[in-house]
Amino acid sequence: MRLFSFRRGGIHPKGGKPAAMLPITNAHLPHYVIIPMSMHVGESAKCLVKPGDVVREGDRIGEAVGLISSHVHASVPGRVTAVQKLDLVHAKGVECVRIETGGNIRNWYAEKRDWKKLDNAKILEAIREAGVVGLGGACFPTHVKLSPPPGCEIKDLLVNIAECEPYLSADYRLVLERPEDLLEGVRIARKLLGNPQAHLCIEDSQSDLIELFGSLLQDESGIVVAPLRSVYPQGSEKLLAQAVLRREVPSGKLPPVAGFVAQNAATLVAVMEAVVYGKPLIDRVLTFSGAGVKEPGNYKVRIGTPIRHLAQDHGLPSKYAVLVAGGPMMGRSTEDQDVPVVKAMNGITVLRKKDDYRVKNQPCIRCARCVDVCPTGLEPTTLSKLCEAMRVEEAVSEYGLLNCIECGNCAYACPSTIPIVGQIRWGKSFWTRQQVRAKSS
Repeated sequence: MRLFSFRRGGIHPKGGKPAAMLPITNAHLPHYVIIPMSMHVGESAKCLVKPGDVVREGDRIGEAVGLISSHVHASVPGRVTAVQKLDLVHAKGVECVRIETGGNIRNWYAEKRDWKKLDNAKILEAIREAGVVGLGGACFPTHVKLSPPPGCEIKDLLVNIAECEPYLSADYRLVLERPEDLLEGVRIARKLLGNPQAHLCIEDSQSDLIELFGSLLQDESGIVVAPLRSVYPQGSEKLLAQAVLRREVPSGKLPPVAGFVAQNAATLVAVMEAVVYGKPLIDRVLTFSGAGVKEPGNYKVRIGTPIRHLAQDHGLPSKYAVLVAGGPMMGRSTEDQDVPVVKAMNGITVLRKKDDYRVKNQPCIRCARCVDVCPTGLEPTTLSKLCEAMRVEEAVSEYGLLNCIECGNCAYACPSTIPIVGQIRWGKSFWTRQQVRAKSS
């Protein structure tokens, strides 16, 4: 069996996937949820509710502003008790709606719609109305991603099932337990994109998925399995294109320019639910795992559920080094257990050992290990130093700062434990803020 992989760099991080064999279970309904108006790339949604309002499960409580934005919905029925700005893991000063849970839970799967009778405009509107965004971490509004700009012929659809970060197994379980739902989402996406070839990108460590889809797709054309070598960060969309299609995305450009669109597997299941059942994106599957967690597992969780709720139900160790929203490589650490689960949060990882999370750093010894493992061919140590010295413009123009995919390989490989990716992430954020200010002035 031929295995695809990107051309340079990559690592095999420690950690494994301790929850991979555990089926998805529904997390208990929280007593309250905190739902941010910004869980997507682009403009924050406009809040539509105020304290005292009663909402049903699935009601729209935030309205998209402009094209690159997304609607936000109540993930539980209940009463709005507060609308306030809070500091979250992914951003500060985000407007949030707090809802005290109470009322009837809806059955979203009672009525099924034949999407094949709908035209593309109505399908895209259903996805937009449901507030579906990329669930692999990027959070780009899906209705925009599935309507590429004029002049871009989409020849390939890459379905990302790689889930190459340690500890995380939510996508693996979702696809294993609901393969037909994924395939229906793929068919919907293909219709919208002009029926390109779809590639199910699966790492060879998930041989059961490769065999499963090989069997399911025997009599179906237009969808094929693309087995990948197990190496991190195999799931990056630009690296997937490099591996499977041998195609490069030009610097500063988006994938449609190179003739492909990539979609995370969980996103396509959400697309299917939106189009077939009219269900908005009010929950997601995530992995709760890590050292000392009493009940690691893959849980279907309502958007806005405080991390504390999951910790109380499934047990945190008495002492741990850090709590990570996401996986240990690309996730963001937090000390606040009251922050909510957002659409992009594919896991909550508890790291306890010094080997898992190294907090002290030493001066750079110029070993170039970060350069060796960088999958995009950058010089991470140079970028890090430039960002630290506030020479961000130089990092962008001369060293390709914006081409960094923030995979974390550099920080993982650094023997001096320098937080390279954190400094680069800050530099990219600073550059973005500067560009926004320049346009508005």
